[in-house]
Amino acid sequence: MSDLFDSGPRPPRGGRPSARPAPSGRSRALLITAGVVVAGLVALAGFSSFWTERLWFDAVGYSDVFSTLVWTRIALFAVFGLLMAAAVTTSMWLAYRFRPVFRPASPEQTSLDRYREAVTPVRRWLLVVIGLLMGVFAGTSGAGQWRNFLLWRNGKSFEETDPYFGKDLGFYVFDLPWFHFVTDFVLAMLVVSAMGALVVHYLFGGIRLQAASDKLSSAAQVQLSVLVGLLVLVKGLDYYLDRFDLLTGTGGYIDGMGYTDENAVLPAKNILMGIAVICAILFFLNVWRRTWMLPSVGLGLLVLSSILLGMIWPAIMERFQVLPSQADREAPYIEKHLAATKDAYGIDDVTIDDFDAETDLTNFSEDSRADLASTVANSGGVRLVDPAVVPQTFQQLQQVRGYYTVSDVLDVDTYEIDGIERDVVLGVRELNQAGISEGSQNWANLHTVYTHGYGVIAAYGNQKRADNATIVPEAPAWAERDLPPVGDLTDLSGEDGYEGRIYFGENSPSYSIVGKRSEDANDVELDLPRGNEGGTTTTYDGADGVEVGGLFNKLLYAVKFGEPNIVLSDRVNENSRILYDREPGRRVEKVAPWLTVDGDALPAVVDGKVVWIVDGYTTTDQFPLSNRESFDEMTDDALQNDNPFQTVPTDDINYIRNAVKATVDAYDGTVTLYAWDESDPMLRAWMDSFPGTVQPRSEIPEGLLNHMRYPEDMFKVQRFQLASYHVDDAGDFYEGNDRWQVPVDPNNDRSLQPAYRLSVPSGDQVEPDTFSLTSVYTPANRQNLAAFVQVDGDASSDTYGEFRVRRLSSSSQVAGPGQIANQIQSDQGVTDALFPYRQGEVRPVFGNLLTLPVGESLLYVQPLYSIRTAGDGNYPVLRFVAVSFGDDNVGIGQTLAQALGDVLGVSLDDGPVAPTDPDDPDAPEEPTEPTGTVEQQIATALSEADRLFEAADAALAEGDLGTYQDNIRDAQALIEEALELAGQLPGAGAAAEGEPSADATAEPSAEPTAEPTE
Repeated sequence: MSDLFDSGPRPPRGGRPSARPAPSGRSRALLITAGVVVAGLVALAGFSSFWTERLWFDAVGYSDVFSTLVWTRIALFAVFGLLMAAAVTTSMWLAYRFRPVFRPASPEQTSLDRYREAVTPVRRWLLVVIGLLMGVFAGTSGAGQWRNFLLWRNGKSFEETDPYFGKDLGFYVFDLPWFHFVTDFVLAMLVVSAMGALVVHYLFGGIRLQAASDKLSSAAQVQLSVLVGLLVLVKGLDYYLDRFDLLTGTGGYIDGMGYTDENAVLPAKNILMGIAVICAILFFLNVWRRTWMLPSVGLGLLVLSSILLGMIWPAIMERFQVLPSQADREAPYIEKHLAATKDAYGIDDVTIDDFDAETDLTNFSEDSRADLASTVANSGGVRLVDPAVVPQTFQQLQQVRGYYTVSDVLDVDTYEIDGIERDVVLGVRELNQAGISEGSQNWANLHTVYTHGYGVIAAYGNQKRADNATIVPEAPAWAERDLPPVGDLTDLSGEDGYEGRIYFGENSPSYSIVGKRSEDANDVELDLPRGNEGGTTTTYDGADGVEVGGLFNKLLYAVKFGEPNIVLSDRVNENSRILYDREPGRRVEKVAPWLTVDGDALPAVVDGKVVWIVDGYTTTDQFPLSNRESFDEMTDDALQNDNPFQTVPTDDINYIRNAVKATVDAYDGTVTLYAWDESDPMLRAWMDSFPGTVQPRSEIPEGLLNHMRYPEDMFKVQRFQLASYHVDDAGDFYEGNDRWQVPVDPNNDRSLQPAYRLSVPSGDQVEPDTFSLTSVYTPANRQNLAAFVQVDGDASSDTYGEFRVRRLSSSSQVAGPGQIANQIQSDQGVTDALFPYRQGEVRPVFGNLLTLPVGESLLYVQPLYSIRTAGDGNYPVLRFVAVSFGDDNVGIGQTLAQALGDVLGVSLDDGPVAPTDPDDPDAPEEPTEPTGTVEQQIATALSEADRLFEAADAALAEGDLGTYQDNIRDAQALIEEALELAGQLPGAGAAAEGEPSADATAEPSAEPTAEPTE
């Protein structure tokens, strides 16, 4: 080590000095140049990231949010960085300033002389460097505490106190985390300062370990006594704060205070706090007494007590006093834990009703069964269109061009059509640049031409048109389709329709550059495709977008996106703007970094435009006595997508509120935040931290309010907690005899069954259905049904957010989703119906299994699809509806009414039936009065049947079984029509009694065949 401070190189043992050529001046210059260049590039990248963020916030109208974040972090960095730097450098400077003038000669001091000689000339620079390093580390840590600082500064009262210390709950949520950070910072600052002083005193002789006596100089003893005394005193303060952590701690039988915590850990903290104060006093007295015996004894007592009282004694009490009678010992603590958890997760007002579901069909009269079937069949909320299955159908039938796409899981909303609330499954036709032909995927096309999607695609969830005509399983019953968009949603928006351009969505490009050089210049952005002519063009003129016409901004964004074309391309002109960070969830979390956003943004057509509705949550893991769980684990199910936009510092939470409902305009990107739960103290604290960013709830337009829904992630969190915390009795909770669980998804055994949005039938043909989020429970480790849970999901309803749980009677066992799925798939009628769709390159697809409470009964409904597995352009087609009721009663039909009639054994009028939407330009024309003679009509029908048989044969040869079956069905219908017409011919009656006439037995050129069996 000492070799580092020698004046010159030392020759190797037994040899001459090795020749080490010194680096040339050119090499040294190259190294310096390279270092400068690298440092410059890093600085440029950092500045580009910072400045473009500022420009983005300014463009979206939330520059105050950016300023608050930046200045808060700068202030915290400066304060804590300066405190740490000042404390460490002052401590080291004092140690050097009061170093001994005379150091007795000893081998120890002789060995330290070379280090002193090396350090002394550069001691000032060394002190500055150490101070800067410590300051940077501490400042960075302080800047990362901006959330805790702002909450502490703007904290509000919960107007409720904890049952142990009598403190307002806001103390634990807003104050305690900040107090802990400050305490831990001071502890770290004192430790580093003491270590710095210790090193300097040792280096310059203030500490002499090998001396027989006077091992410490007076200055070293005074300084170290004060620093260690302060350290132990602050540790006593830390013990004081640790007492309150018992209400938010984990690791016991329950989260929060338990029997051992109150009777062992809490007294131990109080004792240790007192010992720490006494120990600190002993160190302070050592400034005058100059003896280390008492401080050492005190410090040893503190360490020993922390082990005995803080670790061993609680473990002994837990093992020998609590565990033998845990249920009785923990009962009062469990009761408080149950109440706090229900309050924290908003499930304290859940209504649980006992539900004795009738499962025996023999107990129903024929009239009762007919009424039940009619109620369900006429309900608008029995959703047969599965949002997780039909995206491919939407895409294939309404994609229009390969560069459009829809979300992997569609959304469910309601719209008032002809005065009736209808469930609608919808998706936004977004841009998919991967679908652009490979030869056209150049920078200009990707970032200046293909910039946006267009319109909404929607279908009625119950497979009935707007006029309530049932669509025979084929294409969905479109509520909105085509380009330019047409349909009922367009009609709702007035004569001009709605703004269909989608610049901001869940699948938007990373960035697009919009704007033309002048008003007379040509538009370059592709807008609406038109046949083979390419399509119409447009130019974005919305509110969002950062001006990128100047060279400075061009350079910044070229660095940010690593793309020189931003500087070089003529497409980027003085009027250009750049759009980026376009995902709705991402935009909301950037302007409100204190929110956790829901993983699913809901698109809605409102007031002539498409908006994304995003729910935001305030969360914490510091709510006293509440159960703490992982947010990701609580919201995980078969439909859950990972949320990449997490801004909260921890995934574990024990409190959640749907504090904000936000909207993002799909055309111009405008972000608007509305306060929803205005009573939430955390929301009020954040609104004070970022004033003017959240609008009051009263400002929500009525049209928008009608499309706001109960948030899905919030419901799943509450569903998770309700499975264990629906009980009120501490004994029941401890015994776990009424624990529920969310069942596994019958269609995906690796995930839990998702929550479903649908209008739950009221059971009364007069009362309207309730648009809800629904789910079911099974008993822990069992598969039968335990409960059905729903929450009113319509924000415009007076009952919004009200939970209703139907708990099934223990006297009867009702099959759960997994068991029902097994019954449906093994039912002979279902097996026979699906047989043609299990052949060759076709397979059945089982849709979402819906559970519906109807009156005093439970009904399961599942749509059944088929899909061709080979080739391109395949998509699921709804073929049948399966219904299960009671004990092993399964029905199937092409429509819900047919399936209900099958399972309930009644004849049910299916109402008007239509094969397709009458407004669909590809739909067959409405039937008109027949023309021509009967013979001509027969000839026309048979000729058309012959054409359809030929088309069916061609489709079969190509493996397109769906088209094959459609053509066969239509041809057979025409033959039946011809036979009916033949009965009107002269002699038809005689033919009926005897031999058929020649005309009546005319055969088509292609015989209808049986169902394919490939």
